[in-house]
Amino acid sequence: MNRNINEHKKAWRNILVYIEYHDRKVHPISYQLIGKAYELASSIGYNVCGIVIGKDVALSKQQLQNYPLKSVFLYEADEYFKADLYEKILSNCICEMKPSVVLIGGTLEGRSLAPNVAVTFRTGLTADCTALYLRDADLVQIRPAFGGNIMAQIVTTDTRPQIATVRYNVMEPIEPTFDYETEFIIKKVDKQIVSKIEILKTIPIEKKKGIAQQQILVVAGRGVKQKKDLAMLKELANLLGGELASTRGLVERGWMASDRQIGISGQTVRPKLLIACGVSGSVQFMAGIGNVDNIIAINTDQDAKIFNIAHHSICGDLHEIIPQLIRCFLDASGDKHI
Repeated sequence: MNRNINEHKKAWRNILVYIEYHDRKVHPISYQLIGKAYELASSIGYNVCGIVIGKDVALSKQQLQNYPLKSVFLYEADEYFKADLYEKILSNCICEMKPSVVLIGGTLEGRSLAPNVAVTFRTGLTADCTALYLRDADLVQIRPAFGGNIMAQIVTTDTRPQIATVRYNVMEPIEPTFDYETEFIIKKVDKQIVSKIEILKTIPIEKKKGIAQQQILVVAGRGVKQKKDLAMLKELANLLGGELASTRGLVERGWMASDRQIGISGQTVRPKLLIACGVSGSVQFMAGIGNVDNIIAINTDQDAKIFNIAHHSICGDLHEIIPQLIRCFLDASGDKHI
């Protein structure tokens, strides 16, 4: 690497977190990004800063107290997200701050915003990262590739900033336990920055608690041979106070809805308990369960990859084991059963 590139990289320091803000509330993914940013920054002597764009951004101050943020830039903007407007605001902030790393949530908003920012700076972007670490000042961005068959390590060596979006729930959220005097800086949006997007009508979508918010999940894999067998797994999930989820295979069969799928092409989950039933443990699937506290795996194949990460492994037929578990729970609760 030549001297000019090295000097260019030295001019870019610290980490900027795009703090997603909707309905006067900070999105949960932002706390996960702040936690990871602080971990990265601590390893190299950087500071962590944040940027909030939206309506009534001053209300975000209380929600960001006691987090390891040196400063937070507050930009008052329209009520609703507009990709072109937000991109210009974020890009102006980046030009002023010159962060080495920019972290953005892998949400619908983040996936719309990040590519536009990357194009503006003609720099690299790695989407849907599942792990991050710094090698000197270069951000090593790890994500599944080739259909989940490998975990690729991607590095943006010659340009700055280094931009990455991070999948929801793959990073540990940080708690507000820091004695930080964060500087909140109110910034004015340049009057020349206007959006070409006109919002004519908005239709609110009912918010439902999906599998990403569940504390207990029973997961059906390809080892479930008949669709009718999902009923017993659903019964077990109900007894435990959880929900039924699945791998990609059952979604492709049409047995499960796509919003119940875990993995690269599905959702990332962080339940306290996950019972994997007939799940082989492909890279595609395991990328979605990297931070589960307790995994119980049931599979007839003693060499199944899921056993490598399971906390408790049961080598056996789920069609025999699950009914026994259900009977045990019913007996313990005193409920009648056939």
